[in-house]
Amino acid sequence: MMKKFLYVILGVLFLSSCRLNQYVLPSLSPETSAADSIRLVDTEITSSKAGSGYRGISRVRTYQFSHPDVPAAFNGFRIAFISDLHYKSLFKEKGLENLVRLLNDQRVDVLLVGGDLHEGCEYVAPVVSALAAVKVPMGTYVVLGNNDYEACYADIVRQLEAHNIHLMEHRVDTLKRDGAEILIAGVRNPFDLQKNGVSPTLALSPDDFVILLTHTPDYAEDVAITNTDLVLAGHTHGGQVTLFGLYAPILPSHYGQRFRGGLKRNSQGIPMIITNGLGTSNKNIRMFAPSEVVVIELNVHH
Repeated sequence: MMKKFLYVILGVLFLSSCRLNQYVLPSLSPETSAADSIRLVDTEITSSKAGSGYRGISRVRTYQFSHPDVPAAFNGFRIAFISDLHYKSLFKEKGLENLVRLLNDQRVDVLLVGGDLHEGCEYVAPVVSALAAVKVPMGTYVVLGNNDYEACYADIVRQLEAHNIHLMEHRVDTLKRDGAEILIAGVRNPFDLQKNGVSPTLALSPDDFVILLTHTPDYAEDVAITNTDLVLAGHTHGGQVTLFGLYAPILPSHYGQRFRGGLKRNSQGIPMIITNGLGTSNKNIRMFAPSEVVVIELNVHH
């Protein structure tokens, strides 16, 4: 009886929080080191309830990231990062349609995708088609998640190729702007360390600005990711169901609550942004782990 009562209270609080679509949360204190500075500028609640304009997406989290390796030409460069669509789960047709609209409204320069695209092979084509509809001058780059490797892998590869979307499986691509460049490195199946336990960043220069895209944040702790300046990961769903956003009873990470979500660092001090993602896994419910789109603005470090 007590457990049922607790669930009811949590549910009421969760539903109440979804109505805060006009509220902007205050900035977090900056996390800094000698090498970098990241600031969570705001968390705009864009409720999945009617009236938000982006039904199916709870919020946009915006980070400002400063680093000495960011070239001057990339000052103000805007990156959108999404992950764990799990289409169709709790994230359905309207959410996918609104995701495209939201990303186009954000006017980002590049779109990075952290994997777990689908919940069935019949959904691969529509979800990839939607990603292709996002207008980004520097293109779209995708790593795959455990769901994608377990089923429909060939379909995903074929659809990505057909839409000229870059599949980043232990591969590094260069983004160029006004004679300067930054690097995007992607990890192939990060759960198979026997085959993929050598990071694609090891061969890069420490002077490059390098973003490492991996489905699970555990990879950045499990292996050496030398020369990485920023890690982007998903997989954890922010816990998906949490106790007031403070603790997740079930979390798909062997580091417990450490990499549940948000701005973290690995043991080498490398910053990681871990998104709650968009869809859901196993059960179509979220509680104090709102679905989100991440936007990162690069700044020259002064």
